[in-house]
Amino acid sequence: MNHTISNNTVQNDVLGISPEILLKWYDEMLLIRRFEEKCAQLYGMGKIGGFCHLYNGQEAVATGSIAAITPDDYVITAYRDHGLAISKGLDPRRILAELLGKSTGTTKGKGGSMHLFSREKNFLGGHAIVGGHIPLAAGAAFASKYLDQKRVCLCFLGDGATNIGEFHEALNLAALWKLPVIYIIENNKYGMGTAVERASAVDALHLKAAAYNMRNEVIEEGHNVLKVYQSVKAAVDFARTTYEPSLLEVQTFRYRGHSMSDPISGHYRTKEEVEAQKKLDPLSIFAELLTDAHLVSENYFDSAEERVKHIVDECVAFTENSPEPPLEELYTDIFAE
Repeated sequence: MNHTISNNTVQNDVLGISPEILLKWYDEMLLIRRFEEKCAQLYGMGKIGGFCHLYNGQEAVATGSIAAITPDDYVITAYRDHGLAISKGLDPRRILAELLGKSTGTTKGKGGSMHLFSREKNFLGGHAIVGGHIPLAAGAAFASKYLDQKRVCLCFLGDGATNIGEFHEALNLAALWKLPVIYIIENNKYGMGTAVERASAVDALHLKAAAYNMRNEVIEEGHNVLKVYQSVKAAVDFARTTYEPSLLEVQTFRYRGHSMSDPISGHYRTKEEVEAQKKLDPLSIFAELLTDAHLVSENYFDSAEERVKHIVDECVAFTENSPEPPLEELYTDIFAE
């Protein structure tokens, strides 16, 4: 497939989106990439404990999807949540502090990498139990409809979660009750170390929505932030006007292993496959688009690197200067007040 973007295509794609927003998207994707690289470094130094699942390679999914909603809308996801939290507007300093178990973290250092959360930003959490959050998304959408708030909920899940019971139960209720939730499968082709076609009888995962008479679509160019935005925006507009759900399958790829305990390529995918996918780097493709559209000067990308490096350095300094939670924090947030 030819992924070179012509000038005509660029002009059509950026139509209606201001240059300021497009450049914000680039900076955001770059921040996610460099933030995750710093997390990998800190994990290797033993400063991050527990599991840590990085988002490298999937940046266009987070940025393109969340750009299609408003701050009042909900986002919920599984354990690969750092990039989505950044896109939803959580302070990256507090995200890193959470990863290192500091009291200034998003959940006071008690949740860690897989349990980022922000009530203020309507980020309903990363969830470590595979598929456990999928019914919660239906619940958030039900509340929105019941209260006539016109809010939608984006629910991100991995390809492996489409094989479990909660997925099917939640989609059935979302379709039956007409709930404004958009389920977004981040199909990075492997559920941990198992290829999709070895685990699912239907490897075109968006077609699973047919069992529930649900609107569905596959986004083949999940590395193209504009393609992601356009498809998610259509699903969001549909949900706001009809209160009906959608299932979107975004084809993407993670550049690192399933988690930090997994080698970059592991024994389940070849080095050649990983290198081929890296040629579809979301950052490189978007940089080419911005350049072809004459929206940036030659030194823009170097200056973006400097800006993002400063933010990541600030995150590290903030985290290192933050205290660990006091022992009595173990007993807070146990019961609802």
